[in-house]
Formats: sequence, C-alpha cells, structure tokens
Amino acid sequence: MMDSDLVKESPAIATPSYEGKKQKKSRHTVTRMMFLVVFLGWLMVWVLLPTKVYKQQWTPKLNSKLNSTYFGEQGTNLLLFTFPMMLIAAVGCVYLHFQKKNGNSFSRSISASHRLAFWKKPVLVMAPLGIVSAMELVFAAMFIMLLIWWEAKFRSVSLRLGYIGNLCWAFLFFPVTRGSSILPLVGLTSESSIKYHIWLGHLSMVLFAAHSIGFVIYWAMTNQMAEMLEWSKTYVSNVAGEIAFLFALIMWATSFPRVRRKMFEVFFYTHHIYTLYIFFYVLHVGTAYFCMILPGIFLFIIDRYLRFLQSRQQARLVSARILPSEAVELTFSKSLGLTYNPTSILFVNVPSISKLQWHPFTVTSNCNSEPDKLSIVIKTEGSWSQKLYNKLSSLPAVDRFDVSVEGPYGPTSSHFLRHKSLVMVSGGSGVAPFISIIREIIFQSTKPNCKVPGILLICAFKNSADLTMLDLLLPVSGMTSDISQIQLQIEAYITREKEQPATDTQKLLRTIWFKPNTSDAPISAALGPNSWLWLCAIIISSFIMFLLFLGILTRYYIYPIEHGSDEIYHFSFRCLWDMFFSCAAIFLAASGVFLWHKKQATMEGKQIQNMEVPTPVASPGLWLCGSTDRELESLPHQPLVEATKVHFGARPDLKKILFDCKGSDVGVLVCGPRKMRHEVARICSSGLADNLHFESISFNW
Repeated sequence: MMDSDLVKESPAIATPSYEGKKQKKSRHTVTRMMFLVVFLGWLMVWVLLPTKVYKQQWTPKLNSKLNSTYFGEQGTNLLLFTFPMMLIAAVGCVYLHFQKKNGNSFSRSISASHRLAFWKKPVLVMAPLGIVSAMELVFAAMFIMLLIWWEAKFRSVSLRLGYIGNLCWAFLFFPVTRGSSILPLVGLTSESSIKYHIWLGHLSMVLFAAHSIGFVIYWAMTNQMAEMLEWSKTYVSNVAGEIAFLFALIMWATSFPRVRRKMFEVFFYTHHIYTLYIFFYVLHVGTAYFCMILPGIFLFIIDRYLRFLQSRQQARLVSARILPSEAVELTFSKSLGLTYNPTSILFVNVPSISKLQWHPFTVTSNCNSEPDKLSIVIKTEGSWSQKLYNKLSSLPAVDRFDVSVEGPYGPTSSHFLRHKSLVMVSGGSGVAPFISIIREIIFQSTKPNCKVPGILLICAFKNSADLTMLDLLLPVSGMTSDISQIQLQIEAYITREKEQPATDTQKLLRTIWFKPNTSDAPISAALGPNSWLWLCAIIISSFIMFLLFLGILTRYYIYPIEHGSDEIYHFSFRCLWDMFFSCAAIFLAASGVFLWHKKQATMEGKQIQNMEVPTPVASPGLWLCGSTDRELESLPHQPLVEATKVHFGARPDLKKILFDCKGSDVGVLVCGPRKMRHEVARICSSGLADNLHFESISFNW
C-alpha cells in the first residue's frame, strides 16, 4: 500500500508581508486589466469588420482621418489591427521584467488559484484534439462563433472563406513565438500552446483549400480560366495566391501526426518553406490585409532572428554522462546571469549529426543550486538521438564536441509550488521535467521558514536499466541532507521485467569530460539578464523604424507617382516594400542589441578560467540500478534509496493512486505517452476528486 499521508496538506510557502503583497497585487491587477481592455478592443474590431456599420459608416470616416500621405491605405489597419498587439507585446515585456525582478513566482493567491481551478480542469479528452480544458473549450467555441459570424456577413462564399482564413493567420504565429511576451501574460508557454498553432494551421488550410477550389470552379463555369494566370498591377495577384497555396499544401501534407512522427525529418525540412508561403501570401492579399496579420508575423520574425543569432555561438559543453538506459546527460557551462524555471526546455543542434535539425530537450538542472551549469537528458527514441548516443558512447575519449543551443524557454514562474502536495506521473523519459521540479523543491527546502509540497512520484519504465534516470534527481553537488528535508516518495514500475536482473549484466555509467575551448561560450540569455526590457526596446524601435521607412517611402516616392501623374504604383511592389522594411527594421534593431550583449558576454567569459578537468576515477551514478560492486541496500545515498519502491512486472493503478490522495489542494502533473496523459486527465475530470488539479506537460508535437 502507498503512503497516502504523503499527499495530505502541507503548509504553503511563506509569503511576503501583507501590505507589500497587497500593493503588488493591485499593480498587477491594474496592468492585467489594461492588457485585457486593449485585447478585447482588438477582438471587437475583428467582430465589427464584416458588418455594414463598419464598412459603410466607420470606414469612410476612419480612412479620411488615418489614411494619410505617409501611410496611404494602410493607415487605418495599422492603427486598428497592428498597434494594439504591438502595444501589448511591448508593455508585456516591462510587466514580465518587474515580475521576474520581484521574484513573483507565487503571486497568485491560493483563493485565486482555486477560482481558476474549474477553468483549467480537463473537460474533453479525445484524439486528435488531445486534452482540452474548460477555458480552452470556451475560447475555441468563441473563435468558431467569430468565424461563423464572418461567414454570415460576407456575400461571396469563396471570397469570405479567404477572409476567414486570414483571420486564422492573425493568431497563427503567436503560439510558435518561443520568446513571446504575450503568451506568459495568459499563463502559457510556446510548448504548451503548440497545439493551438496546429489547430489554427489545419483550420486555415481547410478554409484556403475551399477558397482556392471555389474560385477555380467559378472561373471554369464562367469561362474565365485565364484569371488563374493573372498578376494584376492594381489588385491581388492570383498567381501569387496559387503559388502560396501550393507551398501550403506541401507543408500541410507533411504535418499530419502519422507523417510527422514516422518521418520527422520530412516534416521538419518541408516546414521551412513557410518563408516562401508567407512571401507569396502577402503578395496575394496586399498591404492592407498584411497589416491585419502583421503583429503575429512581426513578433515571430523578431524571435526567430534572435534565436538565429544565439545559435551561431558554440556552447561550452562540460561533460556527458552515458546512462545504462541508453540516455545521455549533457552538462553545459552557463553564465551566472542566466535564470530559468523548472520544466524549461533547450533546443539542441549537433552539427556532426545534422546542421539543420534542432531538437527540444527538458532542462533537468536547477539554476539556483547549480548557478554555473545547465543540464539536459536525451533518451534514445529516434534516429537523431540514437546517432548522438552511439557517437558519444563509442569513443574512448573526446576532447571537444560541437553543440549549439537555443534557449532555454519555459514558464515565467514556479507555479506548481503553490500546491500543498504534488503527484507526478511519468512514463519513460517523461520523468525528465520532474527532475527539475524536485531539484527546485530541494533548493526551496533549504531556505529558512520555507515549507514545500510533499511529493509522490509515480514513474513507469520498460526496463530496470531505466531506473538510472532517477539518479539525476539529486544535484551533482547535492548532499544527503538536501533530499532528506523534503517529503518524497517514489513508486517505480518496471513493466517488462518480472524481477530485478543479475547485477553483473548491468552496464556501468560512464562520464566523459570535455576540455574547455576558447571558441566556445557559456550559455547565456540572448539579450542578457534584463532580457525582457531589451526585447521591449527591440519591439518598439523596430516597429518605429518600420513606420518611418514606410512613411518616408509613401510620402516622398509613391505619393508623387500616384498624384503627380496618371500612374498607379504597382500593387505587388507595395507588398515587397512592406516585407523588406519589416525585415530590415528587425535586423537593425535586434542585431544592434544582440551584438552589444555579445560583447558584454565575451568580457564575462574571459573572466572564467579555463582549466583541465580530470576524469574522476569513480562514477557518481548507478545508485538505484546497481553495479558489480554495489548493492541497493548499501548505497551511500540512503535517503533517495529509502524513498524509492520498485515494482517489477506491474503497471501503476492510476485511478486508485489518485483517488487515495487526500488534502484539498493536490497538484497532479503528468508527462509521458499520450495514453497515460489521457488516462490521468479523465481521472482528474471525473468529478469524483475535486481536490485534484491537473496539468499535462507534453513535448509531443
């Protein structure tokens, strides 16, 4: 039987003084209300756009006021559709900076968390949507209603489908902007919101397919097939739309789950033609409609370019631990100013395997207890990771191993610490994000007068060799007393073995130490410690530069052509100028800030002494799996061993385990195969256990 007392209520973490907390809460409330008002106003414009009131009464007045000689027909859309989201993104950066500076990890009160618990509870668990919470279902229903509203208000069926697809594009790029300042404002990360990008992508493709096929049928029925070859000088280009649709079809065909999982490289490489898709899409819809979807694309390009700049630098790899479970722990050097929260991910590129492929892996280290190191775990579950494992495990010694990284990216707060107890359910390599959570709890437990949640870790592995993943629960520098200060119980299930195998058949853990190289640099934030403020500066300066470039061109080049003669400036050339100015402004602003911070990071890196690190005689691992000279009962890390119970030839009875959890506030975190995540979600949403607060951690795209 499991110790159900472990998940009974435990005192919450100590909070700041009441007055200080009240003032902070008031400021946060006012700021968030401002964000909400601006966002709702932006949505209201989208709602009113297809109505007669907007088109017949508002549009003439707005155009007369806003379509100046500096911005032409783009003036209205720049103000109504572009400016609000750029404002939220810029001010959001400042808000997140002060939230981080104040250490506001647990700003939301317990009562507020309980009020939101219903909205976060899973209400729909089914393929292909996955796990959908009540809040997600409500917003999805509202979005569908908005699409239906647009469908009802436009007259031409095929044309309205294109307009509705453009509406999907207005939201399409926000979820994949990894360093976004908008997603954290609503408690999201780019990893957790990837599914929204997938939903919007499929929906927009259905609409664009119907839009394109509808026009082809119409042209065929009216003997106007020549329209398919038209590249108009004064209106939309049909040819550009057809080329964009062709690229979109290629991306769409390779993005379905079956293709994406079995042929990831095909999906990965074909998805990079999104640049051509955007290019021809903008040539097709024109500048006015480009301004309607500009915020998402503009912020995505800023993020993508900053990631590109960060990835050019080789990361300083300190060591690689080869685990018997065919997993590799890579430990990098990092700057002291780089901070991150548990469950963050790091994108990794190994040029010797593939110069183009980037793969995300969970960060298992803790920036508080290991301020100068950052570690990730890579399990061999695909061709890329298998090549990496073979390359590292087959070499007797390696002086240098080239690795580039992007990130880390993750949540802006350690929200799981608000719960009074935690139940973590993992399958296979899904235990990795929980390693970082447990390390954070171990660190928090060392603070005076700080109470942390009790932890019940349920982990399922295929083989006993996978138990070595649990070795990583303790920091490299961790002492026995660290883990003994927390309430930790581990229930490990080995599903494919009936009993513990003989110890002499086990592989030994091996650690490879790499020599420091002057060309490598510690992992650091692309924009330094105050990255949110510098991102705000980039957003504001690049957007202002874009407006200046556009205004100067329109006023002193396009305006004289159109008003000094009978000529009309080419429709597509306007689009080219808009795209060029967007990229140029982002390039100038982001490059300037990044290069300045790179210079600062180089000066900091020179202060780090390069030294030869000898390979230790004894490996620090294999506490749980065993080796030829150790027995489980005589291990030195007794607190971890005593907290662990191994079940051979069995699977966890998740329903019984979760229903046995007592206490009013039990956080249930799950990371593992889809079937496991869905089972836990159904249990937590059954209505039989209102004390269970569900959260899924999934990196399956």
